[in-house]
Amino acid sequence: MRAYNLSFISNEDFYNHVKETVEKYRFTIALDSFNQNLIDPIKLTFDSLIYKKNLEAVVESEIIRQIDKSNTNHIGYFNQNIFKYIGDGWSVPATGYDIVNVDKSIYVEIKNKHNTMNSSSSQKTFMRMQSTILKNPKATCMLVEVIARESQHKIWEVSLDSIHTSDPRILRVSIDKFYELVTGEKYAFKYVCEQIPKVIEDVLEDVVLDEKNNSVFEELNKISPNLLKSIYLLSFEKYQGFSNLNVE
Repeated sequence: MRAYNLSFISNEDFYNHVKETVEKYRFTIALDSFNQNLIDPIKLTFDSLIYKKNLEAVVESEIIRQIDKSNTNHIGYFNQNIFKYIGDGWSVPATGYDIVNVDKSIYVEIKNKHNTMNSSSSQKTFMRMQSTILKNPKATCMLVEVIARESQHKIWEVSLDSIHTSDPRILRVSIDKFYELVTGEKYAFKYVCEQIPKVIEDVLEDVVLDEKNNSVFEELNKISPNLLKSIYLLSFEKYQGFSNLNVE
């Protein structure tokens, strides 16, 4: 294992955390996972005809989209759980806030992008933080964004029922500023980003990834050799009249 020269996390912890993330990466998807949230066959039909793509290509795009969504969640795991290994007193609870420092009464929600939350979700998160502060007036709550518009550490301002609301104990913080808070090093996040390609290369030399072919098309073919019919039956099989579905 090479030295990654990060003063705030050991080479072994950094390597193992990246390894856990890499091993979570998804390459394949089965039909039950593909249809977990119910595929919309009407949209797939529109997409196929309007974009002048064959149906196989449209379904393949949906497969890739779902796999990418899973992998995005795994990057969220990386960004959150690395703090188990950094700084004193920081933990990643199984439930509740994403990151906590009980000794310092700091409670953190971490989001990947600044636009991840809609207005309703933002309000709900803010009110949750208000509740935390009511129970513990010495607490500080933070919304930490990995991809923020800018480097920032500021009071979070929201609109609750059209009323401008803020509290100096509820903050909106970019990930670089949060790393600085946790480690005491101004450029800690930059240093991590510089080492990520190196440690991934090291991990990939040591692990064998499961790159099996997707089984979605094979399983759809068992429903019907007609791909269009099979995706309609996937979602609408129990609807009235679909036992005699006639599509081409």
